[in-house]
Amino acid sequence: MLRVGLTGGLGSGKSTVAAMLRSLGAEVIESDELGRTMMEPGQPVYQQILRVFGPQVAGPDGTLNRGALAKLAFSQGRMHELNAIIHPAVIEAQRTWMDEVAARNPNAIAVIVSALILEVERDAQARGDYTSVLADWRNRIDCVVVVTAPDDLKIARYLARTGQSGPAGEADARSRLAFQMPDAEKASRANYVLVNDGDLASLRTQVETLWAELQARSNAGDSGVL
Repeated sequence: MLRVGLTGGLGSGKSTVAAMLRSLGAEVIESDELGRTMMEPGQPVYQQILRVFGPQVAGPDGTLNRGALAKLAFSQGRMHELNAIIHPAVIEAQRTWMDEVAARNPNAIAVIVSALILEVERDAQARGDYTSVLADWRNRIDCVVVVTAPDDLKIARYLARTGQSGPAGEADARSRLAFQMPDAEKASRANYVLVNDGDLASLRTQVETLWAELQARSNAGDSGVL
């Protein structure tokens, strides 16, 4: 089974590319969906977030206020603490999912969609961590696909998706972009780069070309072991 990491900054169009790959036959899992499930009340990740960040990040109904949590993490420079809680659990869930996919289809192309594959590894190693699941996340994936887009377009997409507007919304988007690697650096570490500048027909053509290359790579037995 070929394990593919699909990544890119906010608003780059990862989910659009993931949907196209799924339509072509890929098995796809989105890390955001895994994270959202793990952050629901009663889950161990939820409990740990409340212990570290305090009860103020939970709403009156007990569910996490994800916006408040993200704002706290970004404004106080605590994003690494939040990632250290969420990402190990997400990575373990990804491992379980890939084992299940491999068991039912050894020739599958399994795509993990995650915004921070490269950043998590970078930040772990910057802290002197070279052995944890965070430090070797990239090594658990056979190849990385990066989706790029102009920053202004990323911001516009993010604002449209979140319903934000004005200077406050743009500031929020730019603070998130600042935490992520620039596209040029991501691209330098990727096996494949897709340019999503708003032309869906062009993006579809790129994805179809990528799919053919991934199939060839899979057929050649170019896959690793988790």
